[in-house]
Amino acid sequence: MPPKKITSAVEEELEEIRKSLNFMSDELSKVAKQRAMLLDLMDEVKQLKNLVKEKDKRIEGLEQRIDDLEQYTRMEDLIISGLETTHRTYASMVARDKIGEDALPEELQTKKVIKFFESKIVNIQSDQVVACHTLPRRNSGAKPAIVVRVSRSWMRGVERGKERGKGEGGDDRANQCQEHGDEKMKDRNKDVKRGQDERTAARCDPHSHGQCADG
Repeated sequence: MPPKKITSAVEEELEEIRKSLNFMSDELSKVAKQRAMLLDLMDEVKQLKNLVKEKDKRIEGLEQRIDDLEQYTRMEDLIISGLETTHRTYASMVARDKIGEDALPEELQTKKVIKFFESKIVNIQSDQVVACHTLPRRNSGAKPAIVVRVSRSWMRGVERGKERGKGEGGDDRANQCQEHGDEKMKDRNKDVKRGQDERTAARCDPHSHGQCADG
C-alpha cells in the first residue's frame, strides 16, 4: 500500500487535470457556438448578396423601362432656341394686377411659344401644348432652349402632312423644324451633358427622338 502522501499528491494532480479538461471542454463549447454563429452569418451574407443581385437586375430592368418610356415620350417633344424667356420675381408676382399679367410663368411661356409658331406659319393651339419648360444652360448669358411637349394628335398630323408633302393645316414650316431638329439638338446636348452627371445626361438627352424649331 503506497504512503498517504503519495496518494494525496496523485489525487491533487488528477484533480488539476480534471479542472484543466473541464476548462478546455468549456472553451471548446464556446468555440463551437461561435463557429455555428459564424456559419449562420455567412449564410445570411450569402443570401443578402443573392438578394442584392436580384434587386440590381430588377433596378436595371426598371431603369431600362424608364429610359424606353422617356424615349417614347420625347417623340412629342420640340426644342425651340433663341426665344426670350420671362422669369418673374416675387415683386413682379405681387404687382401682376397692376401690370395686367394674371397668367403664371408657364402660361406666359406657352403663349410665347404659340406666338412663335404663328410667326413660322405653323398651326398649333394652346390645348395642343401639353408641357413647356426650359433646358438647363451652361452660359448664364445665353438664351435658354425651351422644350415643348405637344399632343400626339398634333404630332400625328405633322407626320401625315410630311407624307403628303405638307404639315397640318399647310404647316410646311413644321416639317422643316423636324428635319432641322437633329442638328440643333446635337449642339444643345453638348451644353446639357457638360452640366450634368452621366446618368442624368443620358436620361435628359433629347437627341433620341425629338424635333426642334429655331427661334
